[in-house]
This record gives sequence, C-alpha cells and structure tokens, in this order.
Amino acid sequence: MPFVEGGAELHVRALVDQLRQRGHAVERVAIPFRPQPKSELLAQAAAWRLLDLSSSNGIPIDLFIATRFPTYFARHPRKVAWVIHQHRAAYELCGTEFSDFTHREEDVAIRKRLIALDTEMLGECRHGFANAQNTANRLMKFNGIPARALYHPPALAGRLREGPFGNYVLSVGRLEAVKRADLAVKAMANVDPAVHLRVVGDGSRRAELEAIAGSIPGRRVEFLGAAPQEQLVDLYANALGVVYAPFDEDYGYVTLEAFLAGKPVITATDSGGTLEFVEDSVNGFITAPEPHAISSAINRLASDRALAARLGAAGRTRAHAVTWDGVIEQLLG
Repeated sequence: MPFVEGGAELHVRALVDQLRQRGHAVERVAIPFRPQPKSELLAQAAAWRLLDLSSSNGIPIDLFIATRFPTYFARHPRKVAWVIHQHRAAYELCGTEFSDFTHREEDVAIRKRLIALDTEMLGECRHGFANAQNTANRLMKFNGIPARALYHPPALAGRLREGPFGNYVLSVGRLEAVKRADLAVKAMANVDPAVHLRVVGDGSRRAELEAIAGSIPGRRVEFLGAAPQEQLVDLYANALGVVYAPFDEDYGYVTLEAFLAGKPVITATDSGGTLEFVEDSVNGFITAPEPHAISSAINRLASDRALAARLGAAGRTRAHAVTWDGVIEQLLG
C-alpha cells in the first residue's frame, strides 16, 4: 500500500534481504493497492491475475513467493504462498467494528466471490505456509487450505538490546482500530503516576487517541509518530514493558521485538497470534481486553522490577528460538 510502512511491508523486505544473503537473485514485485472502496477489490485482484511471472527478459523465474492478498492471484508454474494475511475485512472481521463489510446483500456477494477466488488461487500453490498458526487456522476455516506456520524474526532482530527498566511502558503499531492502542491509552488513567506511556506509530485514529489522552490528568501519554529504527531500538531497550493488545492479530512483530529487548509483553485474551508467544506470568501478562485489566498488569511491573526482569529474560529466550534458516529452507524446498 502506498505511503504505508507496516508489518507486511517489513516482512517482505526482510525476506528479500535474507534470500539475497544466501546468494539468490530475487526481486520484489508490487502493485499499488487500496482497500476502499470495497467494490473495487475484485478489480484489484484481477490486476494481479494479469501478471505472468514465469519468466523475465527471456530468463525463467524459478519460484514465485506470494505473501498477502491479492499477490497470490499472479500466475507462475511454481507458486508458493507464505500468507501474511488475506483481506481480513471480508473474513473474520466481517460484521465487527473493525471492518467495512457488513451482512448486507451487496457486501455478502463481494465477500462470497472473494473467498471463492482466494480458495482457487491459493489452491494453485505448490505449498501453503502462513506467518503464524493463527493465520494458518483462518486459511483452513474459510478456504479449506492447509498451511504450515513459519515464524520469522522481526527486521530489528539483530539490533535490539537489553537495557534498564525505565519509567514508561511502550505501545508500538499502526494507530488503527484493530490494533487497539486505545486500551493502553485509557489504561493510563489508573496506572501509577510515576509511569508514562509512549506511543510509536501513526494512523487514522491518532487524533482520537490524542483526545482520549488529553482527558487523563497529568500528561501521561506521549505520541512519537513513526519513530526511526535507531530511536525505536532505544525505546525498547529502556522501557518497563510493552503493551500490545490488538484484536486477533496475525503474528505481530512487536511481541518478538519486545522479547528480544528483554521486555515483558502485556497482551489480551483475544489478541490472536501474540498468544502463540506470550505465556501469562512466564514472559508477560495475558489480560482481558479492558483498560482496567491492562492498568493492573502495568502496575504489577511498576511495583516489582525484579519480576519485570524475570519475565523479560524468559521472553528473550523464547524469541531467540525463532530464526530465518528454517523459513528459507521450507520456502525453497
């Protein structure tokens, strides 16, 4: 998506970099995509279907790795899917506050056609993988497509470091409804006054979140926008912990980034992919998706820095088990 630098974009660029490090010639193929109006989704999928990526300049292309909707519509005799996510608004988010798809007749028709086409296009792939078990479960539920979860390290993996447990908790991610940064912001009303919240990211909900923060006495929340990598590494290193409680996340780089910096993660019972890594009271806290529950978890960390250190160390051990070697071997196998 033009002018967007989210997890999906970082995922693909990291994959390209890892393939090149191993001596492969690889190119990233992109066509600008926009999710609204939803009436044009099928046309945008058709644009990818027009692409025949079997060769370039008379030279055969050995493998095409598709990652997210609608890239897997492209044609290639040896197509592999490593699905980051489909068009979630038409899938599990349909009918929720996080989607523009409802159960009205016109939306149902688009959704039905989209799911049928996804099933056909993904069925062309020689192998199906997903970036997390949560994503793989969706592929089976909605499309009947079996997929194996391939976890990969975040782009910052080699740069993240441990540091002191400071006087702030960190929230990282796009400021969109499904990421639910509002839970962390609202929680600050009941957090120890010595602890602040720093929010990294930008998006359509920023003004709304700033208004919520403004209603909390004491200027407890700081919005940093899209922080450069150097600053983000420092922010992770010096945080008390990380609050990351999106709704039904696919994978979530933030969890592993926090762990690699030795920081505990506070997430929610319905946060999806984060629950494949966070264990309650082992390397973080799993709470109800409510501000009061999150504030209680933050206060536990604030009142017991030794506990924060133990949880963070356990998270770091868990994150170090995730490497690129197995991912590349299976994608190319």
